[in-house]
Amino acid sequence: MGYATATKEEVTGSTVQLKAEAIEQVPVASVDQVLQGQVAGLVFNNTSGTPGSATDIRIRGISSITAGNEPLYVIDGVPVVNSDVNSTTSGSSLSPLASINSANIESITVLKDASATAAYGARGSNGVIVITTKSGRSGKTTFNFSSSYGFANDATSGPDPLTAAEREELFYESLFNTFGASNGFSREQAQAFYEANVGSFGSDYLNWNAAGRPEANWEEVITNKNAPVQEVNFSASGGTEDYNFFTSLGYFGQEATVIGSDFERITGQLNFSKKFSDRLKFTTNNSGSYSYQDGLLETSAYFSSPRSVKYFMPGLDQPYNDDGTINLQTTLPNPLWIAQEDIDDSKFTRILSNNALEWDIPVEGLRFTSRVNIDWQVYNYKRYRNRISGDGASDNGYGWQAHSNRVNYVFQNALDYRLNLTDDHLIDFKLLQEYQENKYYYLEADAIAFGDDGLTNLSSAGTPTTASSFFNDWKVGSYLALAHYSGFDGRYVLDATYRREGNSRFSDENRWGDFWSVGGAWNLHKMNFLYGNDAITNLKLRGSYGVTGNANIGLNQYQALLGYDSDYAGSGASYPQTFGNSDLTWETAKSFDVGLELGLFRNRITANVGYYRRESQDLLLDVPLSLTTGFTSQTQNIGRMENKGFEVEANFQIVNSEKFNLSIGGNMATNENEVLELALDPNGVERTITTTTTRIESGQPVRAWYMPTWAGVDPATGDELWYVDGEGSATTSNFNDANQVYQGGSALPTITAGMNFHVDFAGFFLDANGYYAGGHKVYEEWHRYTNATDRFSTQFYQGIDAVLDRWQEPGDTGTRFGKFEYTARPWQRHSKFLYDGDFLRLKNLTFGYNFNPSFLEATGITGARVFVRGTNVLTWVKDDNLQYDPETPADGFTALTTPPVKSWIFGINVKF
Repeated sequence: MGYATATKEEVTGSTVQLKAEAIEQVPVASVDQVLQGQVAGLVFNNTSGTPGSATDIRIRGISSITAGNEPLYVIDGVPVVNSDVNSTTSGSSLSPLASINSANIESITVLKDASATAAYGARGSNGVIVITTKSGRSGKTTFNFSSSYGFANDATSGPDPLTAAEREELFYESLFNTFGASNGFSREQAQAFYEANVGSFGSDYLNWNAAGRPEANWEEVITNKNAPVQEVNFSASGGTEDYNFFTSLGYFGQEATVIGSDFERITGQLNFSKKFSDRLKFTTNNSGSYSYQDGLLETSAYFSSPRSVKYFMPGLDQPYNDDGTINLQTTLPNPLWIAQEDIDDSKFTRILSNNALEWDIPVEGLRFTSRVNIDWQVYNYKRYRNRISGDGASDNGYGWQAHSNRVNYVFQNALDYRLNLTDDHLIDFKLLQEYQENKYYYLEADAIAFGDDGLTNLSSAGTPTTASSFFNDWKVGSYLALAHYSGFDGRYVLDATYRREGNSRFSDENRWGDFWSVGGAWNLHKMNFLYGNDAITNLKLRGSYGVTGNANIGLNQYQALLGYDSDYAGSGASYPQTFGNSDLTWETAKSFDVGLELGLFRNRITANVGYYRRESQDLLLDVPLSLTTGFTSQTQNIGRMENKGFEVEANFQIVNSEKFNLSIGGNMATNENEVLELALDPNGVERTITTTTTRIESGQPVRAWYMPTWAGVDPATGDELWYVDGEGSATTSNFNDANQVYQGGSALPTITAGMNFHVDFAGFFLDANGYYAGGHKVYEEWHRYTNATDRFSTQFYQGIDAVLDRWQEPGDTGTRFGKFEYTARPWQRHSKFLYDGDFLRLKNLTFGYNFNPSFLEATGITGARVFVRGTNVLTWVKDDNLQYDPETPADGFTALTTPPVKSWIFGINVKF
């Protein structure tokens, strides 16, 4: 549980734990990836399939609108910082969790309700993920060697671009629809019209025809097929009654499924525990890692990104010249050249050191623990854009380098006391003082005009353009009291938590907050009326209520500040930068949780059913200001929002014998999100927060989809139609006359589920687990470039084959797209490109063999396993129009990033 440990019978909160067996044999770049489908109520989304990228995790919905929604991560009892370390938002992200070797993890525990998370105060409102690393045990030193190697490809292929011939056909069709009637030519004469007026329309198609109509396949060009994935780990553990140790060394390497990108990680771990006496014990857990990510441009319309090229580069452009050299005269930068010449390197070093001294005070049941933890992160980023072709060509080469250094200190002093009232009545007390300080330093510089090819460091650039640095820090101080009662032979369990916490993000008057929880459990299977009932192994009713908080906002928002990064006539200048709000304080969340746990027939059948409701109050919300203030918004404590739902977990051991075992299980969770209150405008009317696609308003889920409603295509004219006021109202062909309306739901799934299956016989085993998310909608973000029925698809960029389902002549009905025209329309966001987000994914499929220990005894090997593991093996998507990967970021917009990978890994594990 992070600050404390508890048996499953005595847990009053909602928790899920994954043991090492479910973690260590899943070769992943970031350890949080093993959680998908394993925890009810946890929504996991890859922001990118690029190895090492950060992920979006939401536990029981979204608790805040503009403050953070990420869970807190705790490693070996100490809270750590887990923000994306990358210096740029336009390139591949890099997760600090990618620095951790999953083979060194003993367990991951997800804490969901207030009883479980209130001990972490303001940082626990979004849930807590507790990671515990392995430790040694007394006895003979044992060694563990594991190695795996495999191949990865994209889990989903995405939409298919138009072929060059299809693009040409649509181009001529657009000329006919636009100019045919007025110029007196037919559809068949459109090509002749183009060739007669090639000066007005460009010579691309004329040249392509003259070259013999070659078809380029840019998807083939940018894809790194069967990208290698490999991992090697070696560990040793052992000890005596006085000491124990665990040490390991590991390597992980993975190439991306797109050219020019890969990830490598080297890790080392040393955990050591020593008893200096019967009352004094020292423990130190230390890990070091070095990660290298050769990233790429993604997440935006940067046309040097190979993923953008796949969808935007016309098939008329050829990757290579006739002599085999890379063609540099393409419409967009040639990704072959970019991958060869440009640089996007991230180097990340992380050292975690956690040291504790435990003293059993000469008073029965009393123990004092002092802990010091240091998390040191060093990040270096280098970007270079070559001077020949691409984003750096106009500047004769462009370079940017950034360096950041983060150190996070945590100091804890804890006093534990166990009071034995009688053998049947125990009370555990914990008093803890904690201080956390985070310091972050950042330095960057860039330059242009490089003197020659191959020179990529800034010292080789002729014109420095930027030099910047900054430093920030924040601090959290807190005092914690925990009380745990177990009475009447464990029949009744009570928990109480109180935390007093101060955060430097708020002013002195509002810095301290109070957070608490109470929880109880009734182990009915121990009651006399059920005692001796062999059918009921476990029956527990639990419930909790508590208050947690959220302070995950930018620093210094409570202060009115000046900015100094400006100049006036060549001299330094200041200007009002932050409006400030001295009344700013904690966002709070009041959580209620109740559940029933059941175990039948010696836990051959287990089930867990729960209900939760969490109301977030005094939201840390960016409220719009009158522009007469000189500012656009101010962070205020205003608004309320709730999340509620049910969670179910079940597992069935259908067959349980010495030679054959069969079990199935799964989990399911619902989440209903609703905004309850927002800020008022000067007239006393509640504000809404509206974008071109979403709206935040009371009575709706947060960021509910809100846009004009598409009404199809006019069969007579081929014009796209929209409803004036939503479905069922009058229609219009003028997009500006169509009003935005709610489309039902948001990007947050309302139902998630995980499924698992296990069977083993005579040493052979098969494991499978899947993940389902549904009840939400996702929006195809880049449809302007890929789904346009104008020059964007036929002349500027490259359409996808979905647009072939278009209107061609009067009487055409049921087409998805209107007529093609020679024009360039503005970006029109509407419900045609809003899809059902439901999807089902077979996450992992493992087949292997455990060698019989008696067979290995003569070799000195105590255990051996071989296996083949498939990841993201199958993906089912409900909406046929959703052709991008359904696992979108938390905002629900599809992105031109690398999708999750489908991999097949072959591995071996040996213990001796």
